[in-house]
Amino acid sequence: MKMTESEWAVLEVLWTGEAFALGEVARQLEPVTGWSRNTVFTYLSRMEKKGLVSIDRTREKPYSAAVDREDCAREERGELLSRVYGGAAGDLVAAFLKETVISREERERLRGLLDDMEV
Repeated sequence: MKMTESEWAVLEVLWTGEAFALGEVARQLEPVTGWSRNTVFTYLSRMEKKGLVSIDRTREKPYSAAVDREDCAREERGELLSRVYGGAAGDLVAAFLKETVISREERERLRGLLDDMEV
């Protein structure tokens, strides 16, 4: 499921713990988004309908992530790879490496990953 930047922001807060009260989520989002408590409530409610947020109204802290961060990241990577690089993972990695300085340790780790992939 494609998520908006705003949904990512909400989930980034929820992924930091097990469950939250509305005020806690709003306080963490306010410096980043400027959203009011009502706006946060609206996002949480909409995200519940999409299956991204779990709301247990019987609890003092009813809000939690209904999706795993790594699963969402994997889906986003797959969409980027497909949409921008036509599924060519090598092209994606090469583009990042051309535009980013990496340390010797990171290069060695990358070489190790590539070596491990060879059959």
